[in-house]
Amino acid sequence: MFGGFAQSGTEPKPASPIYGVAIPDAYRQWELIAPALEREPLNELRAVVGNKTALAAYRAVTLPFPDGAVLVKLAWKHIQSPEFESALVPGMATTVQVMVKDSKRYAATGGWGFGRFVDGKPVDQAQHETCWGCHEALVKNHDYVFTRLAP
Repeated sequence: MFGGFAQSGTEPKPASPIYGVAIPDAYRQWELIAPALEREPLNELRAVVGNKTALAAYRAVTLPFPDGAVLVKLAWKHIQSPEFESALVPGMATTVQVMVKDSKRYAATGGWGFGRFVDGKPVDQAQHETCWGCHEALVKNHDYVFTRLAP
């Protein structure tokens, strides 16, 4: 597995229907880029992690991101902490979303391929079609990436 998509000669991993993006191996060991709280309608806690290429670009304030950058967003429904009344903590996991930068392979979508997964399985094509639309409309000036590096 390299850059977020399965390589030939390995056991196939579930991949997104349009872009062929899979969940990267060992992404849970990657560094945190930023957390986020999504209010209505999703009510999610989110954390975006990135591979070394993505982190280096963030730290150098490099745009566009270089090929090989991979971002993974983990999301959970938030619930009130049973131990600490004012805290919200992760509840049920909702999605894992992946962005892979490959300017040649994904030229039509700003150089980015997208994957959205529920329970480790890619969601249907219609849901993947919505990824590019939001990124293109709202964050074109930041190489189509919403997340900023947390201070």
